[in-house]
Amino acid sequence: MRAVVIQTPGSYSVETVDDPTPEPDEVVVAVAAVGICGTDIHIVDGEFAPTPYPIIPGHEFTGEVVACGSGVTGVVVGDRVAVDPSLFCGACHYCSIGRGNLCERWGAVGDTVNGAMAEYVSVPAANCHRLPDSVDLAEGTLIEPLSCAVHGFDMLPRDLGAHYLIYGAGTMGLMMLQLALRAGAASVSMVDLNSDRLAVARKLGAAGVACAADDFDRAQGWEIVIDCTGAIPAIEDGLTRVRRGGTFQQFGVSATRAQARFSPFRVYNDEITIVGSMAVVHSFGRAVELMGAGVLDANTMITHSFPLAEFGQALQTFRDGVGRKIQIHPGA
Repeated sequence: MRAVVIQTPGSYSVETVDDPTPEPDEVVVAVAAVGICGTDIHIVDGEFAPTPYPIIPGHEFTGEVVACGSGVTGVVVGDRVAVDPSLFCGACHYCSIGRGNLCERWGAVGDTVNGAMAEYVSVPAANCHRLPDSVDLAEGTLIEPLSCAVHGFDMLPRDLGAHYLIYGAGTMGLMMLQLALRAGAASVSMVDLNSDRLAVARKLGAAGVACAADDFDRAQGWEIVIDCTGAIPAIEDGLTRVRRGGTFQQFGVSATRAQARFSPFRVYNDEITIVGSMAVVHSFGRAVELMGAGVLDANTMITHSFPLAEFGQALQTFRDGVGRKIQIHPGA
């Protein structure tokens, strides 16, 4: 089969590799579509610590089951599936308390083992979720990032009527926007340096959009501030925008050694809560249901698709900030 292989950070190519063979508890999925996300960029650049090399990337994907291991039940050949890429050990302290995303031996398809930037991929059968009939295979690739956003909301306070400020109007920021509006936000404002993305945010319901938070008339700040960029200037600015008693969430992925400055006194004096949100836990099934219910404007979210051979061009399109969700279609 053909696959994208990242040999070492910064070095990748499309190669012919062996077809996968399922273990007894695995299935082989013929990949229909796979999304590119910020984590993939960090993996290509060698900035995602858990990743070994060489590796086939790709963790946001859907496809059709084409082979099942000898012990598989509940999944059959022909099923259209979205796949939770999470690989938890099930035995460590964090797995034992239901926080597998913090697993001491955390792994994920496409992040620590070979993923879906290929014609076929082997995955645990237990990680496969049948797609609702209303969701096509390309739309279904949004389920994995949506499941991350759902977990992000699990980590936030349940405050109806709260005002949100979101940094970054890329795919994840726009997902957080749509979820916040469904969750009863009084308003959602968005900051991004890309005017085209801000126009989309406005279309999807943002009350205000700007290239800098100073452009908003909200001196008291926002109850909930979410960084979806991982960019240090955005994080440092966002931490100053939280209203007293409010919450700042670090959702975007920064480089492993990146550091941001903040005022410990203000965190103490204003009782600011700072929370992180890492990947997926207990949220993938809910994301499948939300996708089936039409919580996301999929047509607006997906803007580009490329064949496997044009992975480099797709990657550059992502880096250039063009469009929103960019997909690879390995079978094209």
